[in-house]
Amino acid sequence: MKDFKYYAPTEVVFGKNSEDQIGKMAKKYGAKRVLLHYGGQSAERSGLLKKVREQLTAEGIAFVELGGVVPNPRVSLVRKGVEICRKENIDFILAVGGGSVIDSAKAMSVGVPYQGDVWDFYIRKAFDKACLPIGCVLTIPAAGSEMSNGSVITNDENGLKKDYCINEFRCKFAIMNPERTYTLPAWQTACGAVDMMMHTMERYFSKDDDMDITDNIAEALLKTVMNSASILMREPENYRHRAQIMWAGSVAHNDLTGCGTSDDWATHNLEHELSGMFDVSHGAGLAAMWGSWARYVMHENITRFARFAVNVMGVPNDFNNPEATALAGIRATEKFFASLGMPTDIHTLIGKEISDAEIDEMADKCSNGGTSTIGGLKVLAKKDMIEIYKMAR
Repeated sequence: MKDFKYYAPTEVVFGKNSEDQIGKMAKKYGAKRVLLHYGGQSAERSGLLKKVREQLTAEGIAFVELGGVVPNPRVSLVRKGVEICRKENIDFILAVGGGSVIDSAKAMSVGVPYQGDVWDFYIRKAFDKACLPIGCVLTIPAAGSEMSNGSVITNDENGLKKDYCINEFRCKFAIMNPERTYTLPAWQTACGAVDMMMHTMERYFSKDDDMDITDNIAEALLKTVMNSASILMREPENYRHRAQIMWAGSVAHNDLTGCGTSDDWATHNLEHELSGMFDVSHGAGLAAMWGSWARYVMHENITRFARFAVNVMGVPNDFNNPEATALAGIRATEKFFASLGMPTDIHTLIGKEISDAEIDEMADKCSNGGTSTIGGLKVLAKKDMIEIYKMAR
């Protein structure tokens, strides 16, 4: 078991009518002039933005608005938000939406006090931690950004998709009402389920096998997400299972499922280049990549893959052949992804054959021109990345 620090300071207000607390929570955390940040028109049509405006006004909190966040949020909008925050003397950012909106808000928060370009943080040219405080009203459970320390942004000039992680990015509060997710399309629900599963699996597939409580929490979370996601495909307004999914997304990425273990994140890094190049849904990209990564690295800890197969995927344990058990677990996971309508290869994901040149470009970006590696269970150099992309094609 590895020594660890656990830090999850976000105050969560969860349940029906939790939006009634937005104004009070913003005031509690010192908001006087707020940037209200959101995506498209769904929050407006649902009446949620009207509710947020009323809540802020009732508490005497001034605000300006910036919408337009898209999946794989763009640094160009972040830069616009930074300019607005400086001009309007914003002291708090409130994100209303899913992971893309929250990630965009986090990027703005670190960009405002910084004198250079906010992209510098994502390419490791800057490491400042001064941030505006952030709160969120979650409408799409998936990324776990409402309780995580990370932000992922896409540079629309060169297609690079990069992350930056600091504890100062953790939201001061998160408002979470499962009813707000009833109208999510099945595709978004499925992508979200895959994303939260992968946040857990990136921590679970480790060389550290002696943290039983963490492993048991991870396995229970994975089984719960699979069960609830399957039900929501048929019953999108099932409050119980919307609530399970919404809370699972937070727990999957607030580091609880990684306490005492090392993590991997190779699948996420490989997928970032895929969605950076083809602008695909992140969860779908993860589903397309995971099986190939798993087959490539499973012999680094075959026992762990066999345990996953038995405890999570319900595969019978072939005690004489752990490799067969592990492979059956990988196939069962891909079958589950497919049952949600998720792709399990790149061709299905992007609708065309991916070329060797495109694979080489993604691997080159992922490895920073062959100068860096990814992964924890198995350290992957550029040549390994190329092989995994080819296996997934």
